[in-house]
This record gives sequence, C-alpha cells and structure tokens, in this order.
Amino acid sequence: MTPLLGWLVGRCARLRWLHLIVGGALLMPYFLVGTVVVGLYAPGTNPFTSLSAQLSSFAYALPMAAVTALLPTARLLSVAAARALCGLPSDRPLADGPAASRQARARTAAWFTLHVGLGGIISGMTLALVPFAGYVMALPFVPALRGSAAGDLRPALDHAWVLALAPPAGAAMLVALAGCAAAAGALLANRAPVLLGPAPEDRLAAAERRAAELAVRNRLARELHDSVGHALSAVTLQAGAARRVLDRDPEFARQALTAIEETTRRTVGELDVVLGLLRQGTDGSDGLAGPGLDALGGLLARCGVPVRYTADGDPGAVPGPVSAEAYRIVQEGLSNALRHGVPGSPVRLRVGVGPRELTVVLDSALSPRPPVARPGGGRGLTGIAERALLLGGATGAGPRDDGVWRLAARLPLGPAKEPR
Repeated sequence: MTPLLGWLVGRCARLRWLHLIVGGALLMPYFLVGTVVVGLYAPGTNPFTSLSAQLSSFAYALPMAAVTALLPTARLLSVAAARALCGLPSDRPLADGPAASRQARARTAAWFTLHVGLGGIISGMTLALVPFAGYVMALPFVPALRGSAAGDLRPALDHAWVLALAPPAGAAMLVALAGCAAAAGALLANRAPVLLGPAPEDRLAAAERRAAELAVRNRLARELHDSVGHALSAVTLQAGAARRVLDRDPEFARQALTAIEETTRRTVGELDVVLGLLRQGTDGSDGLAGPGLDALGGLLARCGVPVRYTADGDPGAVPGPVSAEAYRIVQEGLSNALRHGVPGSPVRLRVGVGPRELTVVLDSALSPRPPVARPGGGRGLTGIAERALLLGGATGAGPRDDGVWRLAARLPLGPAKEPR
C-alpha cells in the first residue's frame, strides 16, 4: 500500500503534477488563439461552455505549440523544466544547449506538444474535479449544498444511501485524478530521455569537449613531470651529496646548497608557467610562454650531471613552440640520466637545427643496477613521445650495443601536423 501511495502522492509524483500544471499554463495562449479560430467558424458557439468547441480549440492549439517549439532555444527551457520536475534517473541524461539539428528540433517539438497536451488535460481535470469532489464529499454535512443542487439531482439526494456514498465517491474522484496525473507524469519522464536526450551531434560535441579537457590535463601532467619533477630529482641528489660531505667538505656542501637554492628559485618560475596553462582560455590569454632552447645553458648548469653539449645551427632561431617542447624533451632526458644513469658519467647532448627539422640526441651511460620503481612514475618517455607527436615529429629511446642509452627526437620546424 505504501508504494502505491508514494506513486500517487509522493514527492516525485507531486513534482510531476506541478510539471503538468506548468504545461497546462503554457498551453493557455495557444488555446485562447484556438477559441478565436473556433469562434470565426461557429459565431454562435461559446467556446468556454461548449465541450465540442473546447475540444476543437485544443486541437488547434497543439499544432501551434509544436511550431513554436521548433526554435532552438525551446530545448533549453524544456530540459531545465524536465530536470527539475520530472524526477529522471541519473543514468538517463538529457541534452545540453539549444537544438542545433533538424532532428533535435523535431524531437523537442514532439516533447513540447506532449507536455502541453497532457498538461492541458491534467490541468483541466484538476480545476474541475478538485472543487467538484469537495462539493460531493460535503453534501451529507452541509444541507445548503443539497438545496442548491440541480433540480434533477434533488430527489436522489433525499435517499440516505446516496448521501452515505457521497464522501467515498468524492475521495475516489481525487484518487482517480491523482492516478491520472501520476500516469501522465510517468509517461513524460519515460519519454524525456528519448525526445530531449542528446542527439548524435550532441554526443560528438560532448566527446570533443572531453577530449579537449583530457588534452589539457595531459599537457599539465607533462609540464609538471618535466619541469618540477626534474628539479626535485636534482635537488634530492644535491641534498644527499651535501649531507654526506657536510662534516669533511663544508665548501662542497655550501655549493650544493647554493645549487639547491637556485634550482628551487627557477622551478618556482617554471611552476608559474604551468599554472599559467590553467588560465589558458579562461581570460582570453594564451598562457605564459615556457623556456626554450635559448635557456639550455642554465638547465645544463644546474641539472646535476656533467653534460657535453654540441649544437649544429642556431638553436635560438627555432620557432617558439618547437623550442619550448625541445627544451622539455632535453630536460626530461637529463632527469632520466640523473636518476638512472651511471653517477658522475658525462651525458652527450647534440642539438641539430636543419632547414626543415630539429634533432635532439642525448646519450648517457647505462647503469648496471636496475631502475628504482616509483609509485605513479614511468611516464617520462610517454610524455616525450606525446610532445613530439603533437608537433608532427617522432622520438625513439632505448639501449645501444656500446652500453649507451640514447634518446632521440625529430621535430619539424613547419606547422604542427594533426596526429593520426
């Protein structure tokens, strides 16, 4: 019994009833225009007292409502009302934004017509049945009501059994009204995901938004991994070396602490660059520009490993986006050499600037000890490959026969190609 009462008069049922009443209110302007049309064809008919005239006005109102619902913004209003009042399950999503395609507009028009049509019927029943049911239930207790009844009904009201049945009959009318409203509301809730749900183009747009958000997250992850992660690795090694020689070589410890201070100061600036990417697109700016190949000198001086650097061509002439990505690739390669290479072994770095592409080759000695697994680590080479792919280039990394780990990247100097 309780589930039935909840279905008839529960919170969800009441909200859906209100949704239907809103539909009836939205139908009224179209219904009034329909009464004018009916009045033109039947001048002697009162459309407010004649049932046939009311049905004709209702039939004229629905097509007019459907036509106005073809406007793209009609879906916004319908979706907002359905989400608030229809009690839809969370796994039945509705579309966002105006209806862009012809199919979406047609479905919105069908929904709006169904909403106002059922809403008009339930609103009319509510306006008529609620006061009539109250009148019937009050007949046994208010003699004046029996005296004001129509002439044909007065003899029947003199029977005691008729008056005894009047309150249950009135209550049955209200229950029937609640049942009709609940059934109509359930029908609307069932049709809402079909008629107001996302169209194929809406799903495509949502997928594109998710892909764009994922690309931004991946870009931020790469920037944090390559800039902050490199700095923390260098600071960790320098701090460990300073701790070990603090008592017997204070001068070396002082130099290590100075290097830590400089590294952290530079890293704060690079962190500002990464955080600038978070503001990208929200204030109309394009974010802050990251360091490029012209900043390699500072990177090599504080990376924590000896580097033999050679350059073919002018790295300063490399376009900004390519230069910034190449800097991050070198930074990640040096960070890997610092963590996994032979301590104290020099790293060879070659940067070649050609007419069409930039090449970066970084060789480091392979360490005989296995790499230390870090929770959440192991994304450095993947990030390097993603950076190169976004520019239309390619990377390769792996051991050579001479005991050297080589990281190589080719980046085109022309416009970026779309990755396939």
